[in-house]
Amino acid sequence: MSEMMYRRGPAVEPREIMQEGAAGLRITWGDERTCRYGAAQLRRICPCAKCVNEMTGERVLRPESVPDELTMENVELVGRYALTFRWSDGHETGIYSFRLLRELCEQEAAVSS
Repeated sequence: MSEMMYRRGPAVEPREIMQEGAAGLRITWGDERTCRYGAAQLRRICPCAKCVNEMTGERVLRPESVPDELTMENVELVGRYALTFRWSDGHETGIYSFRLLRELCEQEAAVSS
């Protein structure tokens, strides 16, 4: 398991969450790190049971089935630990934990380094 899965505190606590247009999201974390996410990017990693087989963990959603033009119709907080989205394709069952979102940000940074 990655180090991020065990991290607590500011690294996984958003200070600011801002939707940037219909297809972008920006999160500034408590440790001052700013991460940007695209709508299609987030939809492709949806963690819900419709997109990931609950028994095997296998991704059911085919990434190529999500158009690059996908937009966020709504973004809402889920308690103090996650976000949920309603996408322009009608999907709205994924719960994206702050830990998942920060992990995605760290992975993107590692790839672009």
